[in-house]
Order: sequence, then C-alpha cells, then structure tokens
Amino acid sequence: MAKTDYQSVDEYIGTFPDDVQANLMQVRKAIRSAVPDAEEVISYQIPAYRHHGFVMYFSAYKKHIAITCPPPFTVFEAFADQLASYKKSKTTVQLPLNQPMPTQLIHDLAAFRAKENEERTS
Repeated sequence: MAKTDYQSVDEYIGTFPDDVQANLMQVRKAIRSAVPDAEEVISYQIPAYRHHGFVMYFSAYKKHIAITCPPPFTVFEAFADQLASYKKSKTTVQLPLNQPMPTQLIHDLAAFRAKENEERTS
C-alpha cells in the first residue's frame, strides 16, 4: 500500500522514481522562486504552499504532474492562452511528464495567485 501520511514535501517527492522526482523538484523550485515567503506544507497528503491563504498544490501521477489552485479560480482564467495546450479542469492543470516542465508558466501562476491572496487579505 502506498504511503499516505507524508510529513514533508521532501518525503512526498522521495517516494517517486528519479525522473519524476526531477520534475517535481522543478515544479517546487518554480513555485518557491515565485513566492519565496510561502510556507511549504503537506495538505490533503500532497505538497502545498500558503501565502495569505493557499497558493497552489502539486501532485504526481503516472503520466502527469497536476497543479491545483483553490478558489477563486481566476488564475486559470487569466492564463487561459498559455494553458490552452494542457488538459485542465476548473481547479487543475495536467503537465505531461513526457514534455519539459513549463517552469516559467508555473512561476507565473504561483506569483499571480500569491498576489491575489495578498490583495484579498490586505
């Protein structure tokens, strides 16, 4: 049975094969560079970042990494053109593991969402 009580993002990432770990680390680095003051936590047993509220979650699957944002979902609306080539729902975008991680896009999504959170709480 898969481990489901992760205590840290490092522990979560460490459960995946090396190639997936490398992609997860790219996602993590992009988020942390966009929101360096964000608190890194495990929420719903996946990595999450809080900065005046939740900014973003990420998780790995067999063929993709999911980037999830909690409501409001304006971040995906604001970046609709850049996200057009990815499979997505109202809350999540799937980044295929067989393509380069769009780290600048991830950075921009996280920065946008963090700014939204700051404006909402100020």
